[in-house]
Amino acid sequence: MDAPLLLALTRAWLRDRGDLPVEAVWASGRALGLRWAGRKSAEGWVLLLQPRPELWLLATEHPVWKRLQSEAAKDSGKLWGPWLQGARLRAVEGDPRERWVGLVFQRRAITGRLETLRLAFQAIPGRPGIRVDGLDTQLPRLGLGVPFPAAAPQPSEDPPPFQRWRERWGDRLEAALAGEEAEVLEGEGDLLSRHRAWSEGRAETLILGPAKASAERRRQAESARMDRLAQALARDRGKHEAQLPLKDQARRLSAELYRLKGATREAVLLDGSRLSLPESTSVEDAAQAWYRIAKKAERGLARVSELEAELARERSAWVQRMEAEGESLAPEPPPARQPKGQTLAKQKGTKRMQAGEGKRRDGKGTAFRSVMVDGFEVLIGKGDAENDQLTFKVADNLDFWLHVASHAGSHVVIRNPDRLSDLPRSVIERAAELAAYHSKARDGGKVEVHFARIADISKPRGFAPGKVILKKWTGLRVYPKP
Repeated sequence: MDAPLLLALTRAWLRDRGDLPVEAVWASGRALGLRWAGRKSAEGWVLLLQPRPELWLLATEHPVWKRLQSEAAKDSGKLWGPWLQGARLRAVEGDPRERWVGLVFQRRAITGRLETLRLAFQAIPGRPGIRVDGLDTQLPRLGLGVPFPAAAPQPSEDPPPFQRWRERWGDRLEAALAGEEAEVLEGEGDLLSRHRAWSEGRAETLILGPAKASAERRRQAESARMDRLAQALARDRGKHEAQLPLKDQARRLSAELYRLKGATREAVLLDGSRLSLPESTSVEDAAQAWYRIAKKAERGLARVSELEAELARERSAWVQRMEAEGESLAPEPPPARQPKGQTLAKQKGTKRMQAGEGKRRDGKGTAFRSVMVDGFEVLIGKGDAENDQLTFKVADNLDFWLHVASHAGSHVVIRNPDRLSDLPRSVIERAAELAAYHSKARDGGKVEVHFARIADISKPRGFAPGKVILKKWTGLRVYPKP
């Protein structure tokens, strides 16, 4: 979203509906939602961070609104509500040259005092963020983008979007920036009506479209999996059924063993029928072997029948679930809030590491240290085996990994629950200092530290504990610091 458009949309709302208070608020890892009160058709703002930073105006019954709200932590409304519920938008701060807007809200406190706060939204791709200024307490980040300075940016020159607006609107530029020109967006009606229609289109493109495609891929994959299982069971059933006649052959041989004892290659029965025996096998051994094979086939058929019944129940439940969902989209599970201390390691290990794998075998506590750096969780391994566990069992593919170059040392992981593409430089440097300190190069002065994503790390079979291969990495030089 271009900076001029962001400024025009917020100013248009302030001019036409600035008297509406905020009724509810929620915050998830990729968006902040403000529901406005006082209208028959409830609607709200979505300050979207991922996959692209944009400002949307949506009905609260819209599927995308519900989907994003379902991703929010359950207590996000309780954390943000006391500061924003009942607040009214009083001013909009911003520069048409920079994708940054400050929304100034006022609310009447219980004591009767008028409180003012600013909700700042930085809509720069790769560096989106949301912050609140003017509070006595610090609101939790809840994954709302990359921290950025409180002061508004000061661009040195006019960017291309602002130049295009100036060329298009000419003398009416100020009116367009004030949200008085509805033609800044295509469509019919006033600017807010066009904003809502535009937002629905963008929501379909960025959220619903990929979600539907993902749901369809999952549906096809699940259907293909059950079809493969059904085919495998059919092959097993055919193989077992082909072995059942051996039981009748074994019974016929056993009935005439008194006269066929010691026969090989072929057995001629009293009724004139001939049974070919396995090579180098006597008639006694052949009868016993056929009994064993037939008995095993019977057990196999019983197990195949159980699996077929289980598959039928699973397929029936799956079909019912698909029919119940219809065109709706099941929301993604809400991302876990970023906890403090070692709680993150325990929560992460709950699914992958059962029976206390997060503990050292010598009973000396967790297999890694945990520290906070500017709101980011940094985990530090304690040994070779624990390094492997931290890197390949605890860390996610989008987390960041550090290790001192050419020396033995601890693996260091920066947790990235917000799925950020880049981290603040200060966080990377501090984690690199910790990686250098917890290594054999602690007393070696300035050292090089390798920085990579977990997805770019592999461990071939047979590698010693703690040894890995980096597919792609960058280096930085720091001094070891505890």
